[in-house]
Amino acid sequence: MSAGATNYLVDGLVDRAQVARRFARAAKAYESGDFFAREIDRRMQERLDYVTLRPQRIVDLGCSRGGSFAGLAARYAEAELLGLDLVPAMLRGAAEPPSHWRRWLGLGREKKPLRIAADAAQLPLAAASVNLVWSNLLLHWLDDPLPALAEAQRVLAVDGLLMFSTLGPDTLRELRAAFADGYAHTQRFIDMHDLGDMLLACGFADPVMDMEVLTLTYDSLDRLFADLRAAGSTCAMTARRHGLSGRQSWQAARAAYEAMRQNGKLPATFEVVYGHAWKAAPKQLADGRAIIRFERPG
Repeated sequence: MSAGATNYLVDGLVDRAQVARRFARAAKAYESGDFFAREIDRRMQERLDYVTLRPQRIVDLGCSRGGSFAGLAARYAEAELLGLDLVPAMLRGAAEPPSHWRRWLGLGREKKPLRIAADAAQLPLAAASVNLVWSNLLLHWLDDPLPALAEAQRVLAVDGLLMFSTLGPDTLRELRAAFADGYAHTQRFIDMHDLGDMLLACGFADPVMDMEVLTLTYDSLDRLFADLRAAGSTCAMTARRHGLSGRQSWQAARAAYEAMRQNGKLPATFEVVYGHAWKAAPKQLADGRAIIRFERPG
């Protein structure tokens, strides 16, 4: 791993209970606040245009209310779709894929996604039972992405694909700079190179990582906070401030953010990291003996 990969936890720990509370609170009206997740889902779905894959079973890891279901179901009509999320309130309201596309294509009875409340680091699935693990904007909510990536590798069959998105270190950099009071005001975001190293450490083959920077603009800081709350995306680090900010520090943060206004708008940066990797055939048995394969001449 790179030097940074061994230190990605030094900035604090994720408060798992707080993550669950925030998303449970946002679940009922989540469709009004998940516009960013849906846009990143759309961009991920486009990347599947360049992948040759006919999955029999797909796992949407951190599926929230099922915003990715429709696209995955339309693309892989015969696949079984499983949605896993830590927050039961999200699963109870998960969206169904539209049924009209199956009627148009003459594919018969619609397969409804199976929803499972589960921890990404302890998947209730058999080894080698899945062909595609899909995960949109989950990893930065985990204390450590490595166990979740290892679980994805375990449940994938040989030649199965992991495809994910997450947020990188430049995300909400303006918010961090405005407060600068020693407390965490955003999640801890991991560099894409460290995530690539984790994929290799878990045994994935041919990992591909890339990123893009998106900037949203707001009329006011309050509007940015409202969007983050609606998406369940406010800070859930243990190092966050647990009480209310004092009036003086709050006014100073507002003034610092206001100084960043450009063309009448306040910027909010999001560094979006995309990754995918394949599960290759094992090179050795559990006891360490090497596997040698002989291909029959064509």
